[in-house]
Amino acid sequence: MTRQPRSLRIGNASGFYGDRFDAMREMLTGGELDVLTGDYLAELTMLILGRDRLKDPGAGYARTFLRQLEECLGLARERGVRIVANAGGLNPAGLADAVRQLAERLGLPVRVAHVEGDDLTAAHPGSLAAHAYLGGFGIAACLREGADVVVTGRVTDAALVTGPAAAHFGWGPGDHDRLAGAVVAGHVLECGAQATGGNYAFFHEAARSGRDLRRPGFPLAELHEDGSCVITKHPGTGGFVDVGTVTAQLLYETAGARYAGPDVTARLDTVRLTQDGPDRVRIEGVRGEAPPPTLKVGVNRLGGFRNEVAFVLTGLDIEAKADLVREQLTDALAKSPPAEVRWDLVRTDRPDAPSEETASALLRLVVRDPSQEAVGRALSGAAIELALGSYPGFHVLAPPGKGSPYGVFEDVYVPQGGVDHVAVLHDGRRIPVPPAHDTVVLDEVPEPPLPQPLSHGPTVRAPLGLVAGARSGDKGGNANVGVWVRSDDAWRWLAHELTVDRFRQLIPESSRLKVTRHPLPHLRALNFVVEGILGEGVAAQHRFDPQAKALGEWLRSRHLDIPEILL
Repeated sequence: MTRQPRSLRIGNASGFYGDRFDAMREMLTGGELDVLTGDYLAELTMLILGRDRLKDPGAGYARTFLRQLEECLGLARERGVRIVANAGGLNPAGLADAVRQLAERLGLPVRVAHVEGDDLTAAHPGSLAAHAYLGGFGIAACLREGADVVVTGRVTDAALVTGPAAAHFGWGPGDHDRLAGAVVAGHVLECGAQATGGNYAFFHEAARSGRDLRRPGFPLAELHEDGSCVITKHPGTGGFVDVGTVTAQLLYETAGARYAGPDVTARLDTVRLTQDGPDRVRIEGVRGEAPPPTLKVGVNRLGGFRNEVAFVLTGLDIEAKADLVREQLTDALAKSPPAEVRWDLVRTDRPDAPSEETASALLRLVVRDPSQEAVGRALSGAAIELALGSYPGFHVLAPPGKGSPYGVFEDVYVPQGGVDHVAVLHDGRRIPVPPAHDTVVLDEVPEPPLPQPLSHGPTVRAPLGLVAGARSGDKGGNANVGVWVRSDDAWRWLAHELTVDRFRQLIPESSRLKVTRHPLPHLRALNFVVEGILGEGVAAQHRFDPQAKALGEWLRSRHLDIPEILL
């Protein structure tokens, strides 16, 4: 009789480069773990690391990870916990060498491996960093060969879970349903405390019920051989795990029912969540399909230089004051105007305000140009020279500087076989990782049938957020807003009420953009993708909220007619 492998406990200790430093120690000491992962990379992080590498060719990785290991490598070794992190960034080989040197200095017999092949910068002239999103089978190869620590460059966030799961359970590329379950688990874990009450729409309800949200614990998944899992956290840590927190994270930075990756396409419309006890949510039923024939490549390049200044307008005649300073600066910059000029008047002022701050509005000017001079001295001189000759009460939040470089992100695609995916072991051996041989071109999933509309009855004009949660985020120049509700009746209302037209009415910025709605009935959720709202990506700082982190909260604050029965 063949014994089934026991479940695999995979934790997370980092959701971004700069996350809570002590999380690695907390996860290693707070309870049992088999694997501890860390996600350090985002689109903006790759640009930052690219600029680091320009100054120092030996840089390009997340140095915080090394400092965490200095405190925790011995602890992980003592407890038999393997560590898998994408902290290698643009230089995974360099980070692997640095970890080996650290282990030697600490006197620890640690086998360190790394994954490479994602760097396609040479194939994209003019880019600062161009990296393919690799899957988890390179990580799996390292772990199967006995690695204690695996560092990677750009892999998908979920690969940090699919790799250890494939190694532990013996999954192969054709185990689509199992891999899809691991992808969903990985997506829930990848942003750390966002799955345990962090950034949660209904945080005030949780606080009223006695949950401590001041320092949420980090999440872990008890992953099973069939691909199902339970999301939980170490006992005694802050925050909480329930169907709502997991739903919110599932919707984060996703789009339609097909969630594609290099190993598998996970069907989000098959995910089923159930509360499995306090701070335990079971995920099961996830179906998988063959991955697409291409890999996504994130291309970062320097777009030019930007500068900004915020004029403070106080008291009466706000619009007239704004018009005056616009005209003055337009005239002053007329000889050599920047390539892009954007003005935004933010009406934070109130009539008859009790404080000067609440009596003031902000007029924000952002300029961009290929030349630093055009956005530096030219702007700062023109703005400051107005100090005694403009609107009454003239002042700015801070004087404009000399202008700073900004980045531009775009995604392109290459064939699955267009990268040399390699697992580099602790002894120097190199194991090639073949591309997926079974692939399927992505198609949109037909829209599922909607539930019967809620019966007509009295309504109340009220904020959407009284009945619906939301979480939003960025993918390049696009934003997604996932909206979910917590009862069947609320779903019957939301599915028919929050159409694309209604979304555009509530979010006027999207009125001229392409907006796509994706219903996910099992999650009682709608996912909206707004194309182009973030311009050329977060590093371009196109809008006030460049990563669309609060776009969902803005939507929740908008008023519409809500059935009384739901309130």
